[in-house]
Amino acid sequence: MKSVRALIIDDSSVMRKIVERALRQAGVELSELREASNGAEALAWLGQSGVDLILCDINMPVMDGLEFVKRLKDVDNAKGVPVVMITTEGSESHVVQALSMGAKGYIRKPFTPDQVKEHVLPLLQG
Repeated sequence: MKSVRALIIDDSSVMRKIVERALRQAGVELSELREASNGAEALAWLGQSGVDLILCDINMPVMDGLEFVKRLKDVDNAKGVPVVMITTEGSESHVVQALSMGAKGYIRKPFTPDQVKEHVLPLLQG
């Protein structure tokens, strides 16, 4: 598998580090890792540079994950980039909404590296 440029979007810096560690433990070789604390910050960054994978929390201030996914289709650097939503137990309807707007999968908190491998690796190989 080629090395991956990833963007992790979560308002918690601790959760961003947990996601990064889980990606690495799942066998994803990261050539570049970008972090954003909300969807607006992520969109601004994506306007300047592209990535191969986006992992996005749903519940965030400023711009949540659903609004981010909705606006992502207007970003040229994000065309065809798989988005995996990171969600908590109680937001099942939000996951369905995100998937209908173009997200390619989701991981429920708390998650293991094996779950990351199961949900993310197929998107990078496809």
